[in-house]
Amino acid sequence: MRRSRPRRDAEPDPSDGDEFGLERARSRPSVVTALSRFVPAALARRAIAVSVATDREVYARDDPVEITVDFENRLPVPVELRTPRQRRWGWTIDGHLEATDERRYTPDRPATFDFRAGERKRASVTWNGRLERTDGDRHESVVPDAGEYEIRAFVATAAGTTRPADATTITIN
Repeated sequence: MRRSRPRRDAEPDPSDGDEFGLERARSRPSVVTALSRFVPAALARRAIAVSVATDREVYARDDPVEITVDFENRLPVPVELRTPRQRRWGWTIDGHLEATDERRYTPDRPATFDFRAGERKRASVTWNGRLERTDGDRHESVVPDAGEYEIRAFVATAAGTTRPADATTITIN
């Protein structure tokens, strides 16, 4: 499965997008960049549209699933979304972050997810089609049962606030 975050020691490749694997749409920086600080947080959260899609709707058990997430700033001014931790966005399978019940550690420092006026960003991840389960010292990779599974992508805003998100459903046979 491709990492949703870069390794700490990896140098970002400027041609690939930003440090978190997000492809930036090409647009020129403008004078209004400073205006992002004046957009209220509640408005900024509502301005970001999230859409998630997969390469197919039906998968065989244990097939990898290509997930594409698009983020779009619908405002004509830059916005800055604050996140309580270093995680700026994420994805879940039936509510399990990155398809695992294993605890994920993210630095407890706030971060921002910045968008230029009208900017679109795209991220792609591959879910290996398995659910990671932990129980004490035991760790196993489980092929999910046949059925429907929800894939959700979100901007990692603080709990209790509007969280830009989108979901799609896939079927595993």
